[in-house]
Amino acid sequence: MIHAQYLKVDGVLSFVLTEGDPSAPAVLCLHTAGQNGVQWRHVQSELAARGWYVVVPDLPGHGKSEPHPEGPVRDLGDYAAWCERLIDSLALQAPYVVGCSIGGRIAIDLAVRRGQRLSGVVAMAAHGGSDTVDAGLDVHSLERELIDAAAPSRSDRTYLGTHAVLGPAVPEAKRETIALMHRREDPEISNSDLIGWVSHDIFAGLSSISCPVHIVIGEADLWLSPDDGRRTAAEISRARFTLLPGIGHYPMEELRDGAGQIDAWLRDLGGTA
Repeated sequence: MIHAQYLKVDGVLSFVLTEGDPSAPAVLCLHTAGQNGVQWRHVQSELAARGWYVVVPDLPGHGKSEPHPEGPVRDLGDYAAWCERLIDSLALQAPYVVGCSIGGRIAIDLAVRRGQRLSGVVAMAAHGGSDTVDAGLDVHSLERELIDAAAPSRSDRTYLGTHAVLGPAVPEAKRETIALMHRREDPEISNSDLIGWVSHDIFAGLSSISCPVHIVIGEADLWLSPDDGRRTAAEISRARFTLLPGIGHYPMEELRDGAGQIDAWLRDLGGTA
């Protein structure tokens, strides 16, 4: 049974879904930029049925969670700190963390912060470095570009952009559903998330991670280079890297059997659900 609740986490009234036996191994599932926990809708119940206690939050300002009291979050480290408080509020014991895109980077950040208190991390569509230097990006210029793009046509841009970054292995009807769901995002929140993405850099802390980590990137992901994922995995002592053929930026939504694949990755990390 799915349990929905509002929790006060780091000053934010936050919406959290849980499903499964609370005594089972916990897995915290983190969504992508501008989106919310609905991205896990086809995964969470099946993971719970496979023996996991699944926790799916809406990050501050996303979905049904209230905005952060200091405004939209531009530092993914702040989201990681919020996740730490959520883990403590729910008394999750050595949970696993699975995230995608900014959720994947937050998951890696959590591994740096408290790897000894995590059982493992699966970071999809993510790496541990900053895009700012590698891509020659300037945050002020990016902000101006994002604001300009956040016109009434922004929802169409998100819809078309989602279609563009999905992998060719995804059937057309499924592609359309994913794109329609994604166009609901709040431009102000997604802009802040993307600024957080390009400026977030925890590469120097990767070597300190003590829990096992699995970096996963879709071969058809236009927003990431597989080499960034490989470099991240190479810096972590207990890490592996997987490249998914025919899959783009949203593996949990694109994979034919997302729950089965994530379950297998978790078990490979040492999961015993």
